[in-house]
Amino acid sequence: MTPAPAYSPGLEGIVAGETGISSVADGLRYRGYEVPDLAEHCNFDEVAYLLLHGDLPNKSQLAQFQTRVHAARRLTQPIRDLLKGLPKGTPPLDALRSSVSALAHFDQDTTDNSHEANLRKAERLLAQLPVAICDHYHYSRGEQVVAARQDLGQSANFLWMLRGTEPKPEDVKALDVSLILYAEHEFNASTFAARTIVSTESDLHSAITGAIGALKGRLHGGANEKIMDILKPIGTADKAEKWVRDALAKKERIMGFGHRVYKTGDVRAGILKKYAAEACARINEAKWEEIAEIIETVMANEKKMYPNLDWPAGRLYYAMGLEIPIYTPIFAMSRITGWSAHVIEQLDHNRLIRPRAIYTGPELRSVKPVAERG
Repeated sequence: MTPAPAYSPGLEGIVAGETGISSVADGLRYRGYEVPDLAEHCNFDEVAYLLLHGDLPNKSQLAQFQTRVHAARRLTQPIRDLLKGLPKGTPPLDALRSSVSALAHFDQDTTDNSHEANLRKAERLLAQLPVAICDHYHYSRGEQVVAARQDLGQSANFLWMLRGTEPKPEDVKALDVSLILYAEHEFNASTFAARTIVSTESDLHSAITGAIGALKGRLHGGANEKIMDILKPIGTADKAEKWVRDALAKKERIMGFGHRVYKTGDVRAGILKKYAAEACARINEAKWEEIAEIIETVMANEKKMYPNLDWPAGRLYYAMGLEIPIYTPIFAMSRITGWSAHVIEQLDHNRLIRPRAIYTGPELRSVKPVAERG
C-alpha cells in the first residue's frame, strides 16, 4: 500500500514554489529591498515599477512608466455601461472583479502570454483598476464620474477621481504608504490562486479575476472593512478592555489580529499605525487610536496575538473619509502589481500546479443493480 503523503491543513508551512518577487523570511522584502525602506523613501509608482520590472526605476524609467500608465487611465464605453448597469447595492469589489473580466475582451494582448505582452497588460490594469473603482462609486450614487488626470501619481489621482477635489498632500502620502504595504506578500491566498489559474496557460485577466475572488473573503482582503465594525460599537476607550476580554471569553474572532506567517507581529502594521494616528488626530477623533491601543495591549498580553496590516488600514481609511465598502478594492488596486508580477513569473517558468489530496471517503465498493440498492 502506498504511504499517505504528508498533510498540512491549509498548506501551512508547505513550500509550493520559488519566487524572486518577495520574501517574508527575515522581514518583508520586495525584490531584495526592505519594505520599511521602500515606504520611507519611495512612492507607490516606484514600487509598482519595481515589482513589475525587477528593480527600482531611474528618473527616466519612472517618467516613461508613468506616461504609459497615465495614458491607460480610461475605460471603454461598454465597460462604463456595465458598471452603470449593475444592480443597486452591488459590492464594489464584485464590480471590480466583473470589470477585470470584461476588460479582457478589449485588450489587444489578452491571448498573448509572452513576457512583454503580460507587462503591457499589467501596466494597463494598474491604470484601469482605480478608474473602475471610482467610476462604479459615482455611478452607484447617480453621480457624474470624475475624469482621471495625467499629472498625478496613482494615489493622488485615485483621490482626485473619488472626490473631485484637489487631494491633500498628507492624504496622498498616507494612501501611498498603504498601497506600498499592500502591494505584495509572497504566496498569499489570492496570489496563489492567480498562479494556479495561469499555470494552466490561461491568461493574466483570468488570473486577476480569480485573485480578486479570493481577496473577497474576510480571512484575506475583506478584513480591513471589519475594523470599524469593532471600534464603533465600543465607542470610548474606557469600554475597550471589557469589550475585548468579553470577546475573548466568548472565543470570538477579532479581525485585524494574527497572521499565518508573522507570529510576533506584522512589520507593515507598525509602519501604517503612525499614519492612522496622524489621520485620526487631523479629524479630532483620537479616540479610535486610544481604543485600538487598549485592544492591542490586551491581545498581546492574553493571546500573544498582534495586529496585521488590516488593523491600522481600516482606521486610516476611515479617518481619511473613505467609505468602508471600497477598502478592499483599494487593496486590490495595490496588489494588482504583486499579482501581475507573480503571473508573469509563473508563465516565464511554468509548471502546472496540481497538488494531491488524502482520500477520506468510503473504502472500495462494488456497484449493485439499481433494484438491489437499499
